[in-house]
Amino acid sequence: MLGQWSARRLRPVFGAAVLVAAFAHVSPAAPADPVDPKSAPLAGLKAAVAQLQGKQSGAGIGALKPLSAKLLKLADYIAWLIASAQFDAKSYADVPLTLAPVWTQSPPSPLVWRAALLAARADLQTGHSHEALELLGKYYDKLPQPQGDLAMANAFAADGVNDPISAAVYDQRVYFGYPASSEAAQAEMDLAKLRAQLGDRYPPAMGNVMLGRALKLLELGQADKARKELVALVSQLGGVERDLARVKIGVADYERKQTAAARSYLESLQVDAGEADAERLHYLLLCARRRDDRAAMNEIAGRISQNYPTSPWRLESLWALANLYLVDNQPANYEPLYRACYESFPNDPRAAECHWKVAWSHYLRRAGDAADFLRAHLATFPASGDAPAALYFLARLAESSGDTAAARVYYNEIVGEYPNFYYTGLARERLASSTAGAANARAAVIRSAKADSSTSDSTNSDTTQAGDFLHAVAFPSRPHARDFQANAVAKARLERARMLATAGMDDWAEVELRYAAQNEDQPHVIALELASEASRKDAYAQAVRYLKRYAGDYLYFPIDSAPADFWRLAFPLPYRADFERSARQQNLDLFLLAALARQESEFDPQAVSSSSARGLTQILPSTGRDLSRRLQVKSFSTARLFQPSVNLQLGAYYLRSIADKLDGRWEATLAAYNAGPSRAVAWLKWADFREPAEFVESIPFRETRNYVQVVLRNADLYRRIYAPAKTPVKTASSAQ
Repeated sequence: MLGQWSARRLRPVFGAAVLVAAFAHVSPAAPADPVDPKSAPLAGLKAAVAQLQGKQSGAGIGALKPLSAKLLKLADYIAWLIASAQFDAKSYADVPLTLAPVWTQSPPSPLVWRAALLAARADLQTGHSHEALELLGKYYDKLPQPQGDLAMANAFAADGVNDPISAAVYDQRVYFGYPASSEAAQAEMDLAKLRAQLGDRYPPAMGNVMLGRALKLLELGQADKARKELVALVSQLGGVERDLARVKIGVADYERKQTAAARSYLESLQVDAGEADAERLHYLLLCARRRDDRAAMNEIAGRISQNYPTSPWRLESLWALANLYLVDNQPANYEPLYRACYESFPNDPRAAECHWKVAWSHYLRRAGDAADFLRAHLATFPASGDAPAALYFLARLAESSGDTAAARVYYNEIVGEYPNFYYTGLARERLASSTAGAANARAAVIRSAKADSSTSDSTNSDTTQAGDFLHAVAFPSRPHARDFQANAVAKARLERARMLATAGMDDWAEVELRYAAQNEDQPHVIALELASEASRKDAYAQAVRYLKRYAGDYLYFPIDSAPADFWRLAFPLPYRADFERSARQQNLDLFLLAALARQESEFDPQAVSSSSARGLTQILPSTGRDLSRRLQVKSFSTARLFQPSVNLQLGAYYLRSIADKLDGRWEATLAAYNAGPSRAVAWLKWADFREPAEFVESIPFRETRNYVQVVLRNADLYRRIYAPAKTPVKTASSAQ
């Protein structure tokens, strides 16, 4: 059947003519002798594919066989097509030999694991189970799981090998290791047969393996099923594993929203001191949080800290309690908790964020040691996501003390190391407005050091101190440019993809490129091609996702270090007429509206969120109905939220209405758009913010804080990409 060779799980984004025409887009990557899309071999391949699609297996195979010698660059795909058709025709003996070109293809074929599974199935059909097992073992590390282990189990269970114990071991890997997969259901049935066949010789699963399955179900959100398995397991386990299973029963109740039952169960549960008891106490703390019982939470956190000071469950409890006080804006309560987090667990990924919360609290209340905390954050956590913020506010402190030269050092560090971040735009603004100009302070420091100047000038001294401090910070080494000139392997991949698309094998063209992006050394070049083709099919969201996935460090690239098309694909502006109309009607910045849509939907007009928000700007149906009445949009229905023109009209109006209520404070407006107006209004009252960035950094919800920063960053990038000569760089706030 065609389904055996068609990549049906991948949404096709290529059209043959489109891909051929688009190849000129990456001319540096194109081969010197591009294949003629109307060449006889490719036309023959396309015709043969059509025959296979029409279930004309015999004719298709006959047409494909002579093409192998004419299309050597696609020999693996042709072999796969022929072998799949042979398997469907039950010519099993021919399949393994037909697939031989797959193993020898250069560059390596993305079909290897598919071919291994197909050849093994064919070998089993012909009774060559030893050959099947040998082939699966040879390519085991390339097999996707759990399909690979299930195939191994089938091979061990087949006549000729007849090793039911090994078959049971591999079936157990599937059943216990991948409990939510369809293969697990098949493995469960196979294990039942093997258990009856082997009797006392059946290899029992280890306790930790059985427990692992239940825990995976719990992680996957299947709390009801996990609880049943945990209850059944308790009598089969002992020691630490038994204690853990008993605690997890209470955790399952908590996840099932049975808070009272979970609390009662966990309070009465007695387990030996250790991680199981620490977890028990942590979930009692979470039950108290659901009741908003702060006294109980603090008491439990104290018990965990006293009894289990190094347990990861202590960190979880400190984190949960600190975040609760953060949302309530109670620094006296959350600071000690965050401090305990980073002091007791300095190697945990959350340690940097905990330290930043304390550092920011000191800065916001203008504490005398704020600069020390900011420098300590950079020195201790140089890879922190808050490093640009620490640099920016160090610069602001330097400015407030009159040390503009040192401030420029920090601002230049942001611009140089973080060229496309929220604080980069602010740093560029400060540099541009500096009365001393935007001289490169870092270069001045280097020149001063080389000259070994003995001057006592205080400005040079302060500047040198700032430069020396930054020089001592072990910032991660990141590439700030990529070579978009395709190397030989990338060229071969691009040519193969073009040939496949020309032959009508659009899905396989995508498979080829995705394989190259995932496994070879120029993923950014391949990502650009994937994004280009997705964009040409109006799949803008897919284009953005390709670049995020395969060129994920692009925010560290200066604009002029990558092709202009790369940036226009990463930050597209589709439906531009609709964007311009809606922005003009509501007196909005076009680029801010585009930046918001990119963050909300990645320009997928059919996007639906988990809360049922819809379309480009993610409008809830109830909100859309209300807004349509105000704007007198006729014949409104939920389906109209999927129409870009309607969605943008409503989204722009909603954004403007929030901004008007907040006196044009755009940082707060974006926070309100994401988290709700009442929250944004409350956050504005938390402190006497001296600049919008202080408000943004004080937003307690990480998701909302990131949202505001990303939208404003996106808007800045849109201006630099689409209006570099006309529009000065500015933030949403300074635009008012």
